[in-house]
Amino acid sequence: MDVSLDSKAESFTVELKDVHYSYYGKIPALCGISLGVRESEIFAIVGSNGCGKSTLLHVMNGLVYPSSGAVLFRGSAVSEESLRNQQFLRHFRAHMGYVFQDSDTQLFCPTVLDELMFGPLQIGLDRGEVLERSRQVLDMMEIADLAERHSYMLSSGEKKRVAIASVLTMNPDVLLLDEPTSGLDPRSQTYLVELMLALNEAGKTIVIATHDLSLVAELSCRVGVLSEEHTVERIGEAHAILGDTGLLLRVNLIHEHRHAHGSTTHRHVHSHYRTHDHEDTTEG
Repeated sequence: MDVSLDSKAESFTVELKDVHYSYYGKIPALCGISLGVRESEIFAIVGSNGCGKSTLLHVMNGLVYPSSGAVLFRGSAVSEESLRNQQFLRHFRAHMGYVFQDSDTQLFCPTVLDELMFGPLQIGLDRGEVLERSRQVLDMMEIADLAERHSYMLSSGEKKRVAIASVLTMNPDVLLLDEPTSGLDPRSQTYLVELMLALNEAGKTIVIATHDLSLVAELSCRVGVLSEEHTVERIGEAHAILGDTGLLLRVNLIHEHRHAHGSTTHRHVHSHYRTHDHEDTTEG
């Protein structure tokens, strides 16, 4: 199990040290999580449903606080106490952006343009500057024609673009995306992958939570694997993680089943990112 973390040897943009979190103090969600996200990298958190991926992003973003352990943003503690400090709160919220899995959770303003302007206005930016920034992001995201549209009139793909755009108008250094390709058609998925790669090339640090291994393969990033016991099973490069069938089976990211053809039994290992492998065994 490779989960080593030596913060003395390397500094991280976002770092978690032995983080524990339980819902209502009874239902474990994170158990001793230690990991670090480097400046200007893409980092994927993968695991099966219910393993704690979304909770981990919530902890990183200061939406919930761990029952024990530490969360650091560029070396400064992110805690209930530190976020009471208005100067640190403004700094943290300006530099850390969060895109929810369900875009309907995130969109609440009357129009798309209002949605993009809301965040920057809340941190006190000039309205003229905010409007110009919002127009630029609308153009970049190819949704300028939606500026006056109500969110309930948007498709799932359009809502996802608007949700991301509303975060980008804050110009954060770090983007947290929860299941970013969930519910999107293939064209929208391709657009989103290209956008994440472009943002990363521009220097953004991107953290995604996903069980979509094809997305991890396309991004070719560093990966943290969560187990169904809510622990870090392994951290490594995408090619090594995706090539470890035993690991993926163990954490329930792929599965296998058998079926018979006469005297031959075929075992199929299924995943979300490649054609399945076959192992043939002959029954005597």
